[in-house]
Amino acid sequence: MTETPNPHIVDTDTLTGEMRPIRRAVLALGSNLGERMASLQGAVNAIADTPDVWVTGVSPVYETEPVDSPTEAKKYLNAVVLIDTTLAATRLMDRALAIEDAFERERSEVHNAPRTLDVDLIVVGDRRSDEESLRLPHPRAHERAFVLRPWLDVDPTAEVPDRGPVADLLEQADQSGIAVRDDLVLEFQ
Repeated sequence: MTETPNPHIVDTDTLTGEMRPIRRAVLALGSNLGERMASLQGAVNAIADTPDVWVTGVSPVYETEPVDSPTEAKKYLNAVVLIDTTLAATRLMDRALAIEDAFERERSEVHNAPRTLDVDLIVVGDRRSDEESLRLPHPRAHERAFVLRPWLDVDPTAEVPDRGPVADLLEQADQSGIAVRDDLVLEFQ
């Protein structure tokens, strides 16, 4: 089990002396092509291997119907990873994209096309961003049960900034087509 850093301590970069606060971040994982479970586990491992990132929780795995995807899209496996990090949100986004690339994620013009791995940055502390390359909190997370349900499992008091408690948002979301897979467990150290 990963040691959780004290959220009241500010980390100092020993080379530059720059103060970097530790923030809680939430990443949502999804896969509906290839070895779905292996892709999710690989993503958890890659996140845990990232310098200045501490995995503090991993949700149960859910199997979900595709949302707003092409008709031939297969079911997803989804999970949520909680981390504490001193990385800037932009560096964390770069890392998420690099992890997707490592699992041969192909980007397409087709909206929500099937993918080997999707690593979405949902929240980073209370940071807000509306840049093309970084939108925080994630603009659709508050309405997607495949993000909210696993997030609530691993953090019952979670909130989406400017949207409210995850528990309340989940009650309003369409939860059909989402089922926990008790036979699949993501491991982290």
